[in-house]
Amino acid sequence: MAKKKASLKRRSGCPLNASVEILGDRWSLLIIRDMMLRGFRTYKEFLGSYERIATNILADRLQRLIAHGIITTGRDSSDGRKLIYSLTPKGIDLAPVLTEMVLWAAAHEDTANRALVREMRKDKEQFISVIRQRWAETARTGDRKATRKPRPSPDIRETNRALRRSPSLRSQRLRDVDARGARRGHH
Repeated sequence: MAKKKASLKRRSGCPLNASVEILGDRWSLLIIRDMMLRGFRTYKEFLGSYERIATNILADRLQRLIAHGIITTGRDSSDGRKLIYSLTPKGIDLAPVLTEMVLWAAAHEDTANRALVREMRKDKEQFISVIRQRWAETARTGDRKATRKPRPSPDIRETNRALRRSPSLRSQRLRDVDARGARRGHH
């Protein structure tokens, strides 16, 4: 049976409506976040994210993002059965949007990842530039390095180090490992 393609028909011509129809659910935004900030590129990596997306929802959101031109796929050069997901230029253009969403939530809600928020606040334009540069490099290298994650810049590496030292993130990682073990029947 052929897979049903995501409908590109919109309820209205309003630009905000178009954005909400493409990105309006949390899973799509979290997939894009994981690609931009964590360098995720495989189905398995997305499944391992903290929020624990269900396999059927992940498959659906990846197809929707592909249909809308936010991400693209290619075959892994070392294993042709495995798909590698990449942000398109249209997807990379979401970096300022996601940055503003993170900063808005951090200003109005009790959130974790304070080191990431500090990094964004310190120099928002530089932060966004690093994300764009990382994915531009990934696009240039093409499939021959498809299995490697984009190499973060020194600024992002420092942010990642701070995030690893963060007690709230460390606790979240432990909860995530415990949850994955419970799902697999390990206690």
